[in-house]
Amino acid sequence: MAMEIRYSVLSPEMGVQKGAGGLPPFGAAPSGRGGPPPGMPVPAPASPYKAKRLDNLEGKTVYLVDTGFGGSYNFMLQLQKWFDEHMPSVKTIRRRKPGNVFMDDNNTLWEEIKDKGDAAVVGVAG
Repeated sequence: MAMEIRYSVLSPEMGVQKGAGGLPPFGAAPSGRGGPPPGMPVPAPASPYKAKRLDNLEGKTVYLVDTGFGGSYNFMLQLQKWFDEHMPSVKTIRRRKPGNVFMDDNNTLWEEIKDKGDAAVVGVAG
């Protein structure tokens, strides 16, 4: 069995809707009435434990967390390069999540992000 490894990712701007027209935002009904499309489950209510959404990232610190899953390191590296090129005022810090790919051994990284970061991208690849 042949295996292909790719070291490129889609642009973070892919799927960003600019201006009127095009598809409705993710999760919205095609008719624009709101809610999920027919046959799709209703989204869970917002968690009270999630951080509030930032208005913008200008001058903020964003942690890029590599989960250890195959390709995650390269994805976060390319995402960091994108920020450097397109949003130079955003400070990015790449970190590898401790422990197993699927679970944490401690909360050290998450506490660091809470103390020193404004946002985090926790990603996988594959």
